[in-house]
Amino acid sequence: MLLGDDSLRWDTETVCGECGSATAACGTELPGEMRERLLAEHGATELRLGSSVDRVAVMRVLRRSLGLGLGEARAVRDRGYGGTLPEVELLARRLRVVGVGAVAVAGAGR
Repeated sequence: MLLGDDSLRWDTETVCGECGSATAACGTELPGEMRERLLAEHGATELRLGSSVDRVAVMRVLRRSLGLGLGEARAVRDRGYGGTLPEVELLARRLRVVGVGAVAVAGAGR
């Protein structure tokens, strides 16, 4: 999974050990099975917000970035957000752009 300026991309290649046939796939939306495998192998990364944040700005970014409704965004803001390192770092970058102190802490879910 790769983190670009303001987007995520993933790619994978597989080669058959029997016949040598190769396949490649890529995209922007990470398939659920692949995401779960990454989380199992590397652990979750946690979004941490600074001590004094603009709650409205946080809500705005969460809603836009994660496609959440108001109640869902409030729940994520209050309980925290975890995901793959690139997912959480992208969210932290978007929060920092609007002046919210945010960092992605890798391995927090181990």
